[in-house]
Amino acid sequence: MEFTTEPFDLDEAPAHALVAREVIEAAALDAVDVGPFGNTAEGAADAVLGAVDALLRRSLEAGATRISLQVNVVGAGENEK
Repeated sequence: MEFTTEPFDLDEAPAHALVAREVIEAAALDAVDVGPFGNTAEGAADAVLGAVDALLRRSLEAGATRISLQVNVVGAGENEK
């Protein structure tokens, strides 16, 4: 998944961005990359979906006014052979 939270503040990370980072780093995900303009995480479907739920709820509660989110399924169908 990839996500960003807004509004941006280039001088200091806003509370919603810190909360989003905390949620993603605490989740049972395989890989996490947090950056100033975008964040990515990878993991099993249940872990990603749980992290997305927590990310949306907690970031909005912490003041996010917009959350852009993209979820990609990688390797779908590989186990169907």
